[in-house]
Amino acid sequence: MKIYNVGNRVVNTYVYRAQAGYVMVDTGYAHSFSAVAQSLKKQGVALSDIMHVFLTHAHDDHAGFLNELLEKCPQIKVIASGRAIPTLLRGQNSFAGGCSGIGAFAFCKFMGLLGKGRHLFPPVERRYLDRFIEVSPQTAKDTEALLEGKILFTPGHTADSISLKIDDIIFCGDAAMNGIPSFRRITIWVEDKAQFQSSWDILIAEHAKSIYPAHGSPFDPHDLEKYRRQIAKVRLYGLK
Repeated sequence: MKIYNVGNRVVNTYVYRAQAGYVMVDTGYAHSFSAVAQSLKKQGVALSDIMHVFLTHAHDDHAGFLNELLEKCPQIKVIASGRAIPTLLRGQNSFAGGCSGIGAFAFCKFMGLLGKGRHLFPPVERRYLDRFIEVSPQTAKDTEALLEGKILFTPGHTADSISLKIDDIIFCGDAAMNGIPSFRRITIWVEDKAQFQSSWDILIAEHAKSIYPAHGSPFDPHDLEKYRRQIAKVRLYGLK
């Protein structure tokens, strides 16, 4: 299966083709809509070819231009955890949990100095809610045929985090990271350490060949086995 990354060095936005049409995994920051559209065009994919957005979780760098996308592309439906809806309507990340270490905390503070500390994004308009397919562990099977994959419930980074396994790869959103300022694949923000660790167990149990994170390059799932014990040692630094 051909996978396109139409994002940038900051946020990966993956696209792949299913029989029902192209699927976009997450969007990006609100200001990145035009760049993503241009990247799609270079790959020979039109916005009108996108039929579904698989939203790994409701954060500003993953749902930033979702509202604009729904406005300009009436064919698109969004597949997301039902727990993501309140955050999408609010248009601001949750601040539950904290930064996963002093390095991550310093990075978050730096982002605040740049004016990005509030993590705001355009709230999804209520008129678009009928184009959402809300999934739960009980209803996921009904939706997996559209994606031609398996939905994994991987909370911890956020309560609404979900991942998607296609063939032998997993799109994990922020259930793991592979880039500075994260270390040992541990995401820089964690709401719940116990859930985060359990979600790594879920990812490991799938025996995928590669994991595609939203931040950083794809990596070997054995990395999660290698660093799993480090999660318990993480100290969370809250921002409030």
